[in-house]
Amino acid sequence: MANTSGRHFLQIPGPTNVPDRVLRAIDNPTMDHRGPAFGEMTRALLADVKKIFKTNSHVVIYPASGTGAWEAALVNTLSPGDRVLMYETGQFATLWQNLALRLKLVPEFVPGDWRHGVDPAAVEAHLSADKEHAIKAVCMVHNETSTGVASRVGEVRKAIDRAGHPALFLVDTISSLGSIDYRHDEWKVDVTVAGSQKGLMLPPGLSFNAVSQKALEASKSSQMTKSFWAWDEMIAANATGYFPYTPATNLLYGLREALDMLLEEGLDNVFARHDRFAEATRRAVQAWGLEVLCLEPLEYSSALTAVLMPEGHSADAFRAVVLDKFNMSLGNGLNKVADKVFRIGHLGDFNELMLMGTLAGIEMGLGLADVPHQKGGVDAAMRYLESEVG
Repeated sequence: MANTSGRHFLQIPGPTNVPDRVLRAIDNPTMDHRGPAFGEMTRALLADVKKIFKTNSHVVIYPASGTGAWEAALVNTLSPGDRVLMYETGQFATLWQNLALRLKLVPEFVPGDWRHGVDPAAVEAHLSADKEHAIKAVCMVHNETSTGVASRVGEVRKAIDRAGHPALFLVDTISSLGSIDYRHDEWKVDVTVAGSQKGLMLPPGLSFNAVSQKALEASKSSQMTKSFWAWDEMIAANATGYFPYTPATNLLYGLREALDMLLEEGLDNVFARHDRFAEATRRAVQAWGLEVLCLEPLEYSSALTAVLMPEGHSADAFRAVVLDKFNMSLGNGLNKVADKVFRIGHLGDFNELMLMGTLAGIEMGLGLADVPHQKGGVDAAMRYLESEVG
């Protein structure tokens, strides 16, 4: 690597940069997870985490990655052989479908082009055609991390309602929670899946299920084998501030600090900040003469932007130049868009100057990698940010 001075720019769409306040909180001595101080901390923590999901329902916290939260959502609500409606919006929707198959569920996986989100009209049509109500759940990814496409959860909820279908509604918010507006109760989501390492500004290691009363009722008849993921024991123990097994204590310290930061800024301000940085990034991409992967402006992600490389040019070779010359990591293309896109993460603990440094590194890297482009992307983003903060 040519230049290792200064800090590393981690501009992948997660794990994101962990703020100093959170790091210092994690660095505290581990406490007795059966003692009174821990119970007091956890009861307050569980109350405040509901505010991030915008729910009054239970939020269950696991020591796991987001994949664990996917599995927990499925095994607590469904039974082997159940049909689930899922949509191919990108790599992570595909992986959730693969997990459903391993659990002996029967996914109806609606194909997609990786450039659009879930189509509410298609959801309504599928459910309206299911006269026997054989479909037991609709599963969707809110913000597809592999493509920078944010599906419209509220509109999908309305489509389910128009179809008059009783299917459960399960939503992955792993790369949107704490970055993009999300409303578990208002949108009548039954299970919201989330992870710690993106908008919540923590290292990987915590995952979440926000659970509706309807989902809790469904869990009583679920025939899936489960122990570690079981909601009933978790919710019972959480009532007094404890867990049925050893929790990730120091990550919970970090979560406490991260929640404080989000609530101090105010969720609406957090979302507006992410919207602003995403728009500045897209203006830079347009000025460079490159193309954003997402084709529908209503579905632009405010957490990340995936950028298509010109035909015949390698995204991975470009990313390697940026890493070598400027010590900056950009997200790689996954699966169907491998080596075709690079992804810019602009979520979490992130401000205007960090964005400008990121875009400057990209613009210089495009030149050094001989990628066809026009200059001026950084200027376009800077002019937009100036107009917004002025």
